[in-house]
Amino acid sequence: MSSSSTTQITTRRLIVTHHAPDLDAITSVWLLKRFASQDYADARIAFVNPGATISLGEAEEYGAQLHEVTHVDTGFGEFDHHQPERGKLHICASSLVFDYLCELHPELKKDSALRVLIEYVTQIDHFEEIYWPEAREHRTLFMIHELIKGHELTDPHNDESQLYFGFQCLNNVYAIATQHLKAEEIITVKGQEFDIKAGPCLALNTSNDDTIKLAQKQGYVLVLRKDPKLGSIRIKARPDAEFDLEPLYNQIKTLDQTGTWFYHASGKMLLNGSTKDRNQKPSPLSLKQVVEMIQAIYG
Repeated sequence: MSSSSTTQITTRRLIVTHHAPDLDAITSVWLLKRFASQDYADARIAFVNPGATISLGEAEEYGAQLHEVTHVDTGFGEFDHHQPERGKLHICASSLVFDYLCELHPELKKDSALRVLIEYVTQIDHFEEIYWPEAREHRTLFMIHELIKGHELTDPHNDESQLYFGFQCLNNVYAIATQHLKAEEIITVKGQEFDIKAGPCLALNTSNDDTIKLAQKQGYVLVLRKDPKLGSIRIKARPDAEFDLEPLYNQIKTLDQTGTWFYHASGKMLLNGSTKDRNQKPSPLSLKQVVEMIQAIYG
């Protein structure tokens, strides 16, 4: 008895970037692995000196041939921007990879959070943060590219660790940027404005908690949000508001015998529902009821 079979060899791609990867190098690799996962999800990663390319012998050590290698932010190829003719353009390796990905997946062009991320990386790679407001303030040390540099200082010569630390930062930034941009849309489309003596307020029926902070930044003196899924209510006044929420807290306690409420000592937060407290019970009060209470108490 004889049988024939065809052995299919599965190749595994290799992404090459430079040692001590900075934000641009890390983002370039992250983009390929996350948004071109059909080709790069399980790609191995190798590091070379800046500007260099990997040799055939080195690539074979990773189980790859040269046609299976993609260089990013090094090597003067498709995904590098250090060539003389590209030096003064507002591009970086990450933006070049992003453009490539948009050709493969046109829907990415509409991903506002990803576009914000790419623009940030491009500006950082061109040292344009020196033009930002408060560029000299110490708070800028907490930005993602500074944290990556800090990783390099605390764990030097560990390229892979630095890369994966950057990956986690980028995943977090992409998630919060997506949430933030959605919050902008929710405030514009679904926000219910009302007034008290202290100024404009906003009521929201949404699960997006970023809407509260963003609305306060936009100038609303008080913002309340009811989560339509969980039933919980969160109420916050701006830190500079000339009133506190204790009268509202006392009024709510007389009407709501079910919900678990926390009145913050600052007087600016009244919370029913928190990711920090897993045992809180949602309030049966409606958004309309709370708005009416606020208007009655604060004019």
